[in-house]
Amino acid sequence: MAVLVALAACLAGPAPAARAAVPDSPAVTYTNPIAEKRADPHIFRHTDGYYYFTATVPEYDRIVLRRATTIQGLSTAPEVTIWTKHASGVMGAHIWAPEIHFIDGKWYVYFAAGATNDVWAIRMYVLEGTGANPLTATWTEKGQIRTQWESFSLDATTFVAGGVRYLAWAQRDPSVNNNTDIYLARLANPWTISGTPVMLSRPTYSWETVGYKVNEGPAVIQHGGKVFMSYSASATDSNYCLGLLSASASADLLNAASWSKSSTPVFTSNAATSQYGPGHNSFTVSEDGRSDILVYHDRSYKDITGDPLNDPNRRTRVQKLYWKADGTPDFGIPVADGVTPQRFSSYNFADRFVRHWEYRARIEAGVSPLADSQFRVVTGLTGSGTVSLESANFPGYYLRHKNFEVWLERNDGTTQFASDASFHKRAGLSDAAGVSYESYNYAGRYVRHYDHLLVVQAPSTATDRADATFYAQ
Repeated sequence: MAVLVALAACLAGPAPAARAAVPDSPAVTYTNPIAEKRADPHIFRHTDGYYYFTATVPEYDRIVLRRATTIQGLSTAPEVTIWTKHASGVMGAHIWAPEIHFIDGKWYVYFAAGATNDVWAIRMYVLEGTGANPLTATWTEKGQIRTQWESFSLDATTFVAGGVRYLAWAQRDPSVNNNTDIYLARLANPWTISGTPVMLSRPTYSWETVGYKVNEGPAVIQHGGKVFMSYSASATDSNYCLGLLSASASADLLNAASWSKSSTPVFTSNAATSQYGPGHNSFTVSEDGRSDILVYHDRSYKDITGDPLNDPNRRTRVQKLYWKADGTPDFGIPVADGVTPQRFSSYNFADRFVRHWEYRARIEAGVSPLADSQFRVVTGLTGSGTVSLESANFPGYYLRHKNFEVWLERNDGTTQFASDASFHKRAGLSDAAGVSYESYNYAGRYVRHYDHLLVVQAPSTATDRADATFYAQ
């Protein structure tokens, strides 16, 4: 019997290489920026198949909306003004940070506004829209959201957890020498809070208090039984950044003790990618519903003359939000303008991603920092018909082969470098849903991992082909 089993195994050939499942969250590709001169962006994906986009305009005088069936389409979508500031009195100045939500069959826009006689008397207000399309809906003012104090308040957002609808916002506690803290309360209806608000976060860390002592712009995303609330901190210049609060979805969210706060910022300026002051974010989902998307504003330069609020050049950007193995979000870095980067997981080692480490390319699990495993797939340095893989956190550095080993190196402009850093993108050798990269100047040789290091070799076995197959995420 043993002989028969051995003979059958020989006739069947070598056992196929082990394979990973196709990722639940495939790569998404967008081109930044999405919108120039649009700050505090909010993108809401509705059940009608449209994305709805609103943001602060630099004139601080109106609320605008765009819609498109894709996130990228928002870049060129017509913009409609749905509401304009009052000529006098409240809601007459500093129209800031609108958000659009669909609640119980109606549209609601939350926004902040000052008054003509006191532009800094910032308070939170709500518009209600009736109609299928909010760009053409009939809008009515539901008035001010009243809180525990009549003080500087802004950046209202709403979310549902455990069947309860909440409002989160930023407000100044009149008894504290502060700018704003983050608060949470239940909503009795979309414009009325219920019960006593709870303070979730106060700016105490050094990175929260540069220029101003600020916690503002809360945004909520839920994942894996957890509620995560990002928020913005410090002045709205290059020091602006994101912090993160987290709580169990089953906890009492109105108990401050249910929330934990990151001691370090989770998203900050990055000189290498020329992105400064990333903040006031929101979250949406990709067109296929399988990837979470971070929406935020920043500037493309660090130095600002005068008050940052008078600088009009904050712009709306998007990039994929990744999740760590422990279920917490990994924001990475604000990526360079242009096409957004991807990650590449191994076909036969699902938890391992292509990364650079001390400039050597390899596959590894639990990559930190995230950006070491992100690459922009751009037109090949040898021209159309090929692609090159540019590092997300070292712009101008590309994966190239050298002595058939794959390294990350700066483009030196030579023909040799261009050839070594260019590849033909092929359907995955072991799975057409994946991708394989064939060397431009050594036909038949593919990027593959061997002992976890990336090399360029000619695959001849099922294992070789598996090692040369990756999934874009």
